[in-house]
Amino acid sequence: MLLDEDRYQRLERAARARRTSVATLVREAVDAAFPAEPRPRAEAGRRLLDAEPIAVEDWDRLKGEVESMYDPSR
Repeated sequence: MLLDEDRYQRLERAARARRTSVATLVREAVDAAFPAEPRPRAEAGRRLLDAEPIAVEDWDRLKGEVESMYDPSR
């Protein structure tokens, strides 16, 4: 057994009280103690959404520059 009897019994009591499984409690505890690191794309998206707005004088020119970075044939 991975847990001693006392700890397992505490988990069983808590699971019954919450009407859930011991496995769910263990997953929640692991997630709380060791949060997953944000994925690079999700982190980049969060930073973009949190960024201050910037003024753009010539939207069409800026759009063209950005598009050319992703399409070198332009």
